Amino acid sequence: HRQAVTWPRFWRRWAQVAGCALLVTAGSMLMFPKTFIYFGVLHGMAVMLIIVRLTAGWGQWLWWAGALAIASKFIAEYAHSTGAGGQFLNEMAFNWLGWVSRKPATEDFVPLFPWLGVMWWGMAAGQWVLSHRPHWLATPLPKAGHGLGVLGRWSLSWYMLHQPVLLGGLIAWGWLARP
Repeated sequence: HRQAVTWPRFWRRWAQVAGCALLVTAGSMLMFPKTFIYFGVLHGMAVMLIIVRLTAGWGQWLWWAGALAIASKFIAEYAHSTGAGGQFLNEMAFNWLGWVSRKPATEDFVPLFPWLGVMWWGMAAGQWVLSHRPHWLATPLPKAGHGLGVLGRWSLSWYMLHQPVLLGGLIAWGWLARP
């Protein structure tokens, strides 16, 4: 936001995240047809990236919006416990909001609420650092942190590779451990 990233550049990166979310859905449908991932980490991020981008100019209100988004999950849980919560929120068409009374049958579930609040707090914290402590970001990484820097620059690639690598390693270990 501070660097005035253009909308075309934003949409290119967003398309990468959304495209990977679709790949995750397709792959999980093959592996787990009854509990496939339809709103996991990347799906949530794709939606939240748009919302956070549109609200980035809210300044300090992002802290309050984040708190309200996080609190809404607990308010919904209370409403469900008193019978005031709508059971329709448990349906697949609405459960991605996160105001559910039970976790849906899926391999990964990262609903909009409360996680949008965390992203809003991340935007607010980033804006605060840029305004009040920009030197924190100008300091070079210590040599011991260079590996983490690489992971951070290639985070989507690493995220997409981690499950196949872990599952492949476990399968290989299982084959090698057979008597």
